[in-house]
Amino acid sequence: MIFYYSGTGNTRWAAETIAERTQERLLFIADETKGDCHYTLKSGERVGFCFPTHGWQPPRIVRKFVSRLHIENAQGHYFFALTTCGDSIGLTMDMLNAELAAASLPQAEALFSLVMPESYVCLPFMYTDKPEREREKIETSRRQLEHYCDLITDRRKGEYTVKGAAPWLMSHVIGAYFNRHMVTDKKFTVDADVCIHCGKCQEVCATGNLVFDGQLPRWQHDGSCTCCLACYHHCPRHAINYGRITRKRGQYYFKHA
Repeated sequence: MIFYYSGTGNTRWAAETIAERTQERLLFIADETKGDCHYTLKSGERVGFCFPTHGWQPPRIVRKFVSRLHIENAQGHYFFALTTCGDSIGLTMDMLNAELAAASLPQAEALFSLVMPESYVCLPFMYTDKPEREREKIETSRRQLEHYCDLITDRRKGEYTVKGAAPWLMSHVIGAYFNRHMVTDKKFTVDADVCIHCGKCQEVCATGNLVFDGQLPRWQHDGSCTCCLACYHHCPRHAINYGRITRKRGQYYFKHA
């Protein structure tokens, strides 16, 4: 059983790859939160969590899901976690394991990170990667993921992550501020004269936060937005922006090769 969350597709690719190799069932967290989050494991079933790092922390939607998660007969099963990131993860995995412990679930014994193309572009120093760097990251991650799949298949334990410099500061100070104050849909705008009303933004919104008001997309400001930027990155006309800062920024989402 693999629970995953993905916005621009990096983590979806990783989770699908692991599920195919291990023959584990794949469950999308944004859909699972609509139910009771109660599961029963089959004999020998692995339990995995795959998600992007948001501000050096697990995404809010993942943490909320884990807080509601109840798994029958979880003890004795192999738990693992994989997070994708643009650079480093800080103490993301420590925080995930703390959430699992608080939910009376086993901690993940195998921890993995994959450095993937950058998709968060809402801060002055953050940009999408240049095409050559994007290709380099994906190819490196393909090789790493094959190795990770072998380890997961064999139920190996260990940590294979890139925490980066000053991980406590990044996760518990900068990351805490980011996730408390900057994960919001209030700054999204759409240029009415550029929008072609294709509906792609609504289609890719994982939480269903984005709806159409007449012919234009509208964010509902209901607290469900994860600020994954899927709507921004998938817009074929760059009609969607996050304040003014993204108007001259690039777009990226993972394309299956």
